[in-house]
Amino acid sequence: MNLIVDVFRQRITGEAENLVASFFPNKLLELDHFLKDPILNICDLKEIHSEINLTVPDPILLSNLHDGLEAQSAKKRKMEDGTGEDKVAGTKVFIMPSGMMKSNTKLVDLIEKVKPEIRTLIEKCNTVKMWVQLLIPRIEDGNNFGVSIQEETVAELRTVEGEAASYLDQISGYYITRAKLVSKIAKYPHVEDYRRTVTEIDEKKYISLKVIVSELRNQYVTLHDMILKNIDKIKKPRSSNAEALY
Repeated sequence: MNLIVDVFRQRITGEAENLVASFFPNKLLELDHFLKDPILNICDLKEIHSEINLTVPDPILLSNLHDGLEAQSAKKRKMEDGTGEDKVAGTKVFIMPSGMMKSNTKLVDLIEKVKPEIRTLIEKCNTVKMWVQLLIPRIEDGNNFGVSIQEETVAELRTVEGEAASYLDQISGYYITRAKLVSKIAKYPHVEDYRRTVTEIDEKKYISLKVIVSELRNQYVTLHDMILKNIDKIKKPRSSNAEALY
């Protein structure tokens, strides 16, 4: 069993040291180049707008209820249905006129490029975190400055993992929010504000994706810098002189 653990430890050590020395700097340069790509530098955000092919139906004219009895009956039905005065019935939607309502293809393409980068950061951080945790020595009194550096490094790696996972939550949240708004447009096609809101969240998501790529790059830079500056203490948290005293 100890042999299996030692083999695992050696494999993790080799992978983590290669990540810090080679993968992290190469990846930050790659992401920095990606940030200069024209797809992330669109000045006129109208270029990422997606047309909503839902036509506005002709308005339906309803006769006014002049008769007092009819007005009372209508009010009674309204109270029985549990609908308030601010409740407006929308158009029943059985099928979309043009088939399935498509997502914003420009944003979907960009999201599909960003998601693998997020997943990669999470996986690599997990590997380096495991490596540092395996280097933490047994608990002893005194001479724990190096151990505190290891713990700070693990905490930073865990924070980066959490932030990267939150980016994935933001992407799924965008799709859910947009789907609800498109459903509102289908039900209330005469309300222009719903259509404008879809455009606004598309623009917001585009800006957010560029910020995410920038943050991914910055996290690689921060982790690479932090680990290299403290590599001696991370690998050997307690000095040999201190060990000789015990």
